Amino acid sequence: MTTWCGPGEPGYDEQRALFNAMIDKRPRVIAACTGPADVKEALDRAARDGLAVAVRSGGHSVAGQSSNDDGLVVDVRPIKGVEIDVAARRARVGGGCTWAEFDAAAQEHGLATTGGRVSTTGVAGLTLGGGSGWLERQHGLSCDNLVAVELVTADGREVRADEHQHQDLLWASKGGGGNFGVVTALEFRLHPVGPMIIGGLMAWPLARGAEVALAFRDWADDAPDELGSGLVVLSGPPEDFIPPHLQGQPLIGVAVCWNGDHATGQELVQVMRDLSPEVDLVGPMPYAQLQSMIDDPPGFRQYWSADYHDDFPDAALDVFLDAGARRPSPITQHLLLPWGGAVARIDADSTPLSQRSARWVSHPFATWDDAADDAANIAWVRDYRRANAPFTTGGVYLNFIGDEGDERIKAAFGPDKYERLTWIKAEYDPDNVFAGNQNIRPRATV
Repeated sequence: MTTWCGPGEPGYDEQRALFNAMIDKRPRVIAACTGPADVKEALDRAARDGLAVAVRSGGHSVAGQSSNDDGLVVDVRPIKGVEIDVAARRARVGGGCTWAEFDAAAQEHGLATTGGRVSTTGVAGLTLGGGSGWLERQHGLSCDNLVAVELVTADGREVRADEHQHQDLLWASKGGGGNFGVVTALEFRLHPVGPMIIGGLMAWPLARGAEVALAFRDWADDAPDELGSGLVVLSGPPEDFIPPHLQGQPLIGVAVCWNGDHATGQELVQVMRDLSPEVDLVGPMPYAQLQSMIDDPPGFRQYWSADYHDDFPDAALDVFLDAGARRPSPITQHLLLPWGGAVARIDADSTPLSQRSARWVSHPFATWDDAADDAANIAWVRDYRRANAPFTTGGVYLNFIGDEGDERIKAAFGPDKYERLTWIKAEYDPDNVFAGNQNIRPRATV
């Protein structure tokens, strides 16, 4: 049964709150849905009352696209449940599940699929936008493992898209975002993962940034697919596992996720360990624990961006490290991720995403607490992107950015795939009811 909530009613402020505290939207009504019938009821009410629609599955959209002002939010977070078919290595996941819930159920059987790097993220939102995660070089993106999706279209139809029916809609859902309907269930291909992997973080003072970054680039670029990793500039948190003299200080870190033979993994990690990190948290751990290690609490202000790179030369590393040293907020992180492996091996036409051959993704994400610091933190991200521009391909992974305009959306797909998406949009959402996203307008209005 749909639960309706509006301004002034108990729980409204808690229910409308988003991950990004910069976004303070006040929908006229929030419809908490428990199944497809509730979603249809909510969409009917939006049409009847002339309300704009936003869809919320997790709420991690940095641009706040899972809410709106004076409209209706279809909140599918109550649609839970994870069913694991161990023999077939398949999972059916409710549209409101988080990766923590999905991973916990699958890991009971030593299975998983690529699922981001933050466990509180919604499964649906991450997957519809592509789905980058620690396992991507071994098993592809989340969307590459999506075998079926069930959704409610703008006109209230319940549609299942899989290899046998609505194949165009399944294709569009593998990175085309929430443009085509309200997802109530997803089905995934699973892989043997852990449950114990080798993971964690090594860190050094940022004064050693150039040495560590050069070693990481060559190490990660040549690594087996079983290695997921990342280079990150951060400030040492005030935690017991950080030596007191590094707490609050700028650090260069290397994140590790090795899903393979442990002896081989330890030998591989030793290459970075030979650089004598002052923080070394890398070792055997549950995969699900790694997935939650960098969970950020809601309530901070956020501004993110990203770019693709075919290579990352020394000059690009210099720009990356310089920006990392100038972060205006101590809780901001600056990330460089190696792609390749299964991400690049997937048939380029199997998903809407373009430039899958990119070798690197740079991801500056500013996080801060005080609204008075908005301008400085936004400028930091934009200044880095300008300095970094000579080394980029023009492509982008949309889940890593906020609202940066139509040209960036088109860059994520390329002209041919973007045009195909506009035709699919015209078939399933001709009136652009689902515009609260990285929006693809239907072909008739493009």
